[in-house]
Amino acid sequence: MILIISSELDVHARSVLEAFARRGVDNVHLLDLSDFPTRMQMDMRLDNNGHSDFAITLPGDLRVPMEEVTAVWWRRPQMFRPPETVRKPEDRHFILTEAATAFQGMWQASRALWVNNILRDAAAAHKPWQLALAKRTGLSIPETLITNDPEQARAFWDTHRDEVIFKGFTATLHAWRETRRLREADLAFAETIQLAPVIFQRYVPAIVDLRITIIGEQVFAAEAHNEEYDLDVRLSTKLEYRPHALPPDVEDKLLRFMRQLGLEYGAIDMRVTPEGEYVFLEVNPAGQFLYVEHSAGLPISDAMADHLLQGVESPSVPAYEALAG
Repeated sequence: MILIISSELDVHARSVLEAFARRGVDNVHLLDLSDFPTRMQMDMRLDNNGHSDFAITLPGDLRVPMEEVTAVWWRRPQMFRPPETVRKPEDRHFILTEAATAFQGMWQASRALWVNNILRDAAAAHKPWQLALAKRTGLSIPETLITNDPEQARAFWDTHRDEVIFKGFTATLHAWRETRRLREADLAFAETIQLAPVIFQRYVPAIVDLRITIIGEQVFAAEAHNEEYDLDVRLSTKLEYRPHALPPDVEDKLLRFMRQLGLEYGAIDMRVTPEGEYVFLEVNPAGQFLYVEHSAGLPISDAMADHLLQGVESPSVPAYEALAG
């Protein structure tokens, strides 16, 4: 049995569900955590005789014993949703924290393949860790300063002048900021960074932008010529991707990087400079891939379905029990 933890609105989850259907696999279930506690139940039983029984009851009274789950895709977990009748903020907070603690314990007790391991997934999302590990693995990275010190920011500007970009650590619906070029006029607001650290990087010129999707040991690289907004590929809405042949040494470093992060899945952004250098920008442990799959004709959904069907961790990826313990 396989679980996909996401929502009905997630087109990526639907695409992989369709890949399972093409294979005639029907023991795959979409688990939307926002159904808890109004439409979903969970129970965990343990005793001193070695008996344990952890299960989730999905809408429609479908009981899913966790010991029968061989793989879980931690795709886009939704927030638990207390009933609207619970109005007091402190009561809603109590429900959410209790649910999160109970489910976290159940996830950690699972012996299934996790894509991704939720502890490693959370750690891998931290950009300073990504950059430090990428450099340690031998990948090229942009020259970077992360600081809330206005004087250090000004010194970085003085060193690189018109070749500085800046960006935030997170991108949410409520606090989304594109990558922008730092202008001299922006230095007038330098004191405001004391309130929160900012990522400053030397701009990396590119002949192509790369989106590299890694699932287990499979690497799907695609390239696009980004002429619409070359500071942030997310703002370029009309890019056409085509398959890209990575140099073997770059592919090897990326696989070692993913193993060090302990990830089964990741969507990596890189740039190729005019000099032919491959520069790592970041990895998104839950990044999108359908736009690359459709544009470049890469079988990423099928690869995800096949990897989940195997139900085993990739070589050198730390076991979940080791992380949980």
